[in-house]
Amino acid sequence: MTQQVPFPALMVQGTTSDAGKSTIVAALCRLLKRRGVMVAPFKPQNMALNSAVTSDGGEIGRAQALQALACGIAPHTDMNPVLLKPSSNTGAQVIIHGKVRAEMDARDYQQYKTIAMGAVLESYARLRQQYDAVVVEGAGSPAEVNLRARDIANMGFAEAVDCPVILVADIDRGGVFAHIIGTLACLSDSERARILGFVINRFRGDVSLLTPGIEWLEQQTGKPVLAVLPYLQGLFLDAEDAVEAMQAERGAFKVVVPQLPRISNHTDVDALRAHPDIDLQFVQQGQPIPPADLVILPGSKNTRGDLAWLQQQGWPAYLAKHLRYGGKVLGICGGFQMLGQSVRDPLGVEGAAGESTALGLLDMVTELTSEKRLEQVSGYCAFSGAADAPVAGYEIHMGLSHGAALAQPAFVIDGRPEGAMSGDGQILGSYLHGMFDTPAACSALLRWAGLDSGHTVDTAALREASLERIADAAIPLLAALDHIKR
Repeated sequence: MTQQVPFPALMVQGTTSDAGKSTIVAALCRLLKRRGVMVAPFKPQNMALNSAVTSDGGEIGRAQALQALACGIAPHTDMNPVLLKPSSNTGAQVIIHGKVRAEMDARDYQQYKTIAMGAVLESYARLRQQYDAVVVEGAGSPAEVNLRARDIANMGFAEAVDCPVILVADIDRGGVFAHIIGTLACLSDSERARILGFVINRFRGDVSLLTPGIEWLEQQTGKPVLAVLPYLQGLFLDAEDAVEAMQAERGAFKVVVPQLPRISNHTDVDALRAHPDIDLQFVQQGQPIPPADLVILPGSKNTRGDLAWLQQQGWPAYLAKHLRYGGKVLGICGGFQMLGQSVRDPLGVEGAAGESTALGLLDMVTELTSEKRLEQVSGYCAFSGAADAPVAGYEIHMGLSHGAALAQPAFVIDGRPEGAMSGDGQILGSYLHGMFDTPAACSALLRWAGLDSGHTVDTAALREASLERIADAAIPLLAALDHIKR
């Protein structure tokens, strides 16, 4: 088995955020799985608003759930022991081992990192005992010298467990050699020494034109460029945060999604952006809101704050006109809560305690609670014309909704009514994330919205095909790591 594993633990760090760390970890995990290696992903600390529910009933970043899929194993909270979900520009919900620990501002969290590191090392030790190999993903960049004290996400972790590192740089951004040289300049001698080499990611064109730069880099640093990986288009992989990658212009059926400041789990609409008959558009602050057949209000990490943003951006008037002309509105999780009469936060769960007037489109009120519901669920569609289509997904929310609107549910989940449908059938709301990922439910929801299409989207198959593509592209990287090991 040892010959099949170049390193029992390997960390992938990046010169910048979004350099491709998550994708490269997933690719290496899939390549090791192909060899028959028992491998697991690990990210000590993740800051992301897209999360997943694990097999042990906790919450981790979606990227780690995708990487677990690449390994052929169920996602577990040990794969991402510290998850930060920003609720404001300076504060975040701190999740340890899958459960909410506290709401902290950035300064308080810096002090808390010593405790968080204990949780990180516990989880890592368990994974190392259970698996032949662990592929670790860093966060942001190790060059963030202002965060070096008590670092648990990058070199602080690598030094603590004596883990070798590969450094990834995104050439598509430009300045790739400066990114690498500059990152090395910000590291200590011991940190530089543990870097095995570099990966140049997202390259387009003739790689021979890059050879002089590679030779110069290797002479300057004394370290090899392990691989130059291509820019792959059309991948269907779960994003940690970036909405920009979600834009799609395909068919005639128009779907509009407000890009909330604290948008959460926008991966809910991945199946729609992949649908050939759908033109899906996120609308950012200040942009004109285009006509649509379906408006989706997505999840939010700060429901009251994002509700105020919707109101400031003119969405209530737009929605009133949209409904008057027969359009459909779907609210998911926080977006569902916004559809009611009010959202109450007596405990200050998402900021200052208080109550906000909501959009008034469903006869219900929501009260935010300190208890978070985390569960993988399944059931069937209960709205008119759905023919009991099966549906599966997950729930991640803090809050309870009640009112007359819930008497007409959207789904039956694990034997209980869930969500709401308006009396005129134009508005649907639910706490269910991932409702479009079940093809039958997706087709039923689109028929309700006004699109009766012969096309279906199998998100599981698309995701699997993408994992195979990135693994194939990363074969030279694993070969280079094998060579270093030998």
